Amino acid sequence: MRKYYEAYDDRYRQIHARGQRWTADVSTPVVMKAIQENCCKDSSRILEIGCGEGRDARVILEAGYNLNATDISEEAISFCKKTMPRFAGSFRVLDCINGNHDIKYDFIYSVAVIHMLVDDADRNAFYSFIRDHLTSDGLALICTMGDGESEFCTDSSQAFELKERNHVSGKVMVAGTTCRMVSWPTFLQELSRAGLEVIEKGLTSAMPDFDSLMYVLVRKA
Repeated sequence: MRKYYEAYDDRYRQIHARGQRWTADVSTPVVMKAIQENCCKDSSRILEIGCGEGRDARVILEAGYNLNATDISEEAISFCKKTMPRFAGSFRVLDCINGNHDIKYDFIYSVAVIHMLVDDADRNAFYSFIRDHLTSDGLALICTMGDGESEFCTDSSQAFELKERNHVSGKVMVAGTTCRMVSWPTFLQELSRAGLEVIEKGLTSAMPDFDSLMYVLVRKA
């Protein structure tokens, strides 16, 4: 039985069958800024959790960084390999909640993934994966949808159900997904409990898909 957070695989398959992308092919500015400030192209090993259709991976790989881009969705990884054949070897399927992975990284980043995890156990597992896969002096950038004040959570039992959603092509029927937005106090408490120390935080955006993202740069506490 699939977990609720796997619903995006259905959504990608449905929208790709129409010959379209789900998200815009525009990178998230805060990601490249953090990588440029903290990573060396020659030696830093970088992991992306939840690469989706490759909006950030493309820019980072083209810039020459050593990136391992992952996603739980087989469809998303297949799409990235087909659209970026030059970097096909840099993409792989990974479930950071239940999967196994034996590599440690100098830098890990994740954009708009944690807000899809609504169960506390899954959110804790996500943070633990990051902590456990950082090198001793590694850093991680986590971006989640939210304004720092609002709290909101959807019903995970409705994941996979067809829903009408806005798309650049108009209204489309695609698999429903989950969302949990948290405030700064909740977000910071989660990170602290997971053994992650926040060294920078703020609000940013990833237009046109996310007009408000909370971000934190963390290291092992």
